[in-house]
Amino acid sequence: MTESASLYIAHPRIMVLGVQPGTPPFRIMEIDGEVIGEARAITDVLLAAAAFGITVHDLDDPDVVRWVGGDKYTWTPHR
Repeated sequence: MTESASLYIAHPRIMVLGVQPGTPPFRIMEIDGEVIGEARAITDVLLAAAAFGITVHDLDDPDVVRWVGGDKYTWTPHR
């Protein structure tokens, strides 16, 4: 198998994990593989990225952000 035939797997610098129950619910956020804190809304993700010098132009770009357990609009636990 050549490299061009292999599957491409993005390794984005930002990872937003699944929603955790809380008041209010939150998502744990990682940058460069390290947990950096909690996000309660999209703005928290953008602010944290900016604090680490990452400019996000498209929150749907899997090369930039990986959303685990939902997308950028998922901020409440699934029931």
